[in-house]
Amino acid sequence: MSHGAKVARVLLACISPTMLLIGVPFANHIEPRIFGLPFLLAWIVFSVLMAPVSLAIIYRMEGR
Repeated sequence: MSHGAKVARVLLACISPTMLLIGVPFANHIEPRIFGLPFLLAWIVFSVLMAPVSLAIIYRMEGR
């Protein structure tokens, strides 16, 4: 496995935690509403849903 593939997997795995830890203070707004949810709640839901997507991509990159 190449070094670039390892770096890509680590970066993909860091997307969701980074969105939750760093993005939440910047997304702390009520407006605009997305699907009727306050923006912060929509941000958290989106970041939680991105976790399995990024892990599925990492799984496919491994080629097992």
